[in-house]
Amino acid sequence: MSRSPGRPSPDELETRIGELRAAVRRAMAAGDRRRARDLRAELRGAEQAWDDAVLGEPAPPPAPRDEGERGLLPVREQVHQALTLLGAPAAPKLIGSVHAAFFPGEIPGTRLTSLRRDEERSFRTAPYARPYYLCAALTADLLAPARGLLTVSTWPLEQRIVGPLSPRTDFLTAALRLAEHAGRGAGTPAPDVQRLLWRFASNIPGAVTGTVGTADPAALAEAARAELDVHREPDRRRREAAAARARERLDDAERLFGSRLRAVRASGRRPAINGENDP
Repeated sequence: MSRSPGRPSPDELETRIGELRAAVRRAMAAGDRRRARDLRAELRGAEQAWDDAVLGEPAPPPAPRDEGERGLLPVREQVHQALTLLGAPAAPKLIGSVHAAFFPGEIPGTRLTSLRRDEERSFRTAPYARPYYLCAALTADLLAPARGLLTVSTWPLEQRIVGPLSPRTDFLTAALRLAEHAGRGAGTPAPDVQRLLWRFASNIPGAVTGTVGTADPAALAEAARAELDVHREPDRRRREAAAARARERLDDAERLFGSRLRAVRASGRRPAINGENDP
């Protein structure tokens, strides 16, 4: 990936993020909360710079691909790109569609099935060794892993929790962000982008304004924003209440990946068999 002169590369930023995470842990261990707060602010800036370095520059056009060619980035970075653009918990199928529409390369579907488990194993082996982890969304009622939804560990906890209204608000949030991103480009969006925007527009009142199968990014953004204003506040309250419980009851790993044992006990049900509650 090209970068502007003087701007650190994603690899350089990842190194700096790792250094800052270690410094935050040292400051907390020493009881220096003021230093820890300053370092955390610097850490958030470095993480934002990493996102900007990955998403902020126009992607080169995809090169011709043969059957054996993989994406230009490792799979976890491709997933991170798509989730960062969506800004909301998402299922693997949507993540793959978003990446295929907006970025070069493809995400192998078979790889996504084990990705979250790999991330959890990595975190439990060496907590916070990576600048981010791909983790589970947590259900607002049980604080358990939500089936089939991926998030990013650097998102606020409230953003990684899903309640009764969250599927709709997250759908609208994703539609708004994708439409705004597509609208910043010059000319008509590419066919893959158009098809993706149409899938969102066809499920939002007032978003369809033209030919079937196409969507105007500005109209889609306006319609998504209007409906989002209706649902956002009650959804936010539910998510914030659940996040407060999660901070009180869960350890660091459980806040990222959930706790199945805790979910079973909280619900009063028998333990799952045959993986029936495995996300």
